[in-house]
Parts: sequence; structure tokens; C-alpha cells
Amino acid sequence: MQFQARIDVKHLPGIADPQGATVQRSLPALGYTNVSEVHIGKLIRLVLDAPDEVAARVQVVEMCERLLANPVIEAYEIEIIELAPNT
Repeated sequence: MQFQARIDVKHLPGIADPQGATVQRSLPALGYTNVSEVHIGKLIRLVLDAPDEVAARVQVVEMCERLLANPVIEAYEIEIIELAPNT
């Protein structure tokens, strides 16, 4: 079976987000004075083969812990979607 994984990686609360701070400071110069709390993260999408959704999730969590996210400063949320078989 094939699954698509969407991983949303964000800074943990209290961790500095220099990119978000830079964007937030720049937006008023472009006329967007009503924006606050800007945070920059990353969205990772991948497709993997696994026997079921549980096995796919286990693999994606391992990937996040080992490579895709830095668990010391980042949190992540995973969404797993089963893909329809190719016909």
C-alpha cells in the first residue's frame, strides 16, 4: 500500500524564530499593519510504501526523530493519507 505523509514542522514554544521575526518586522512596510505572531516552519510531503497506516506512521515518526526535525527545538505533526492504487 502507498501512503502520503504530510509533516508540519514548527519551532517549540519559547524557541526563537528569526525568520518569522524578520517577516513580521517587514510586513508593515508593505502595508500589512494588522499581522502579528508570524512563524516560519516547514512542510514536508513524501510518499512511502508500507503494509498499513500504523507501519507508515511508525516509519515517518522515526524519520522525523532522526532527520526531518530537530526534536530539541522543533515539534512536528504528521498526517498520513492512504493513496488509491494505480489502475
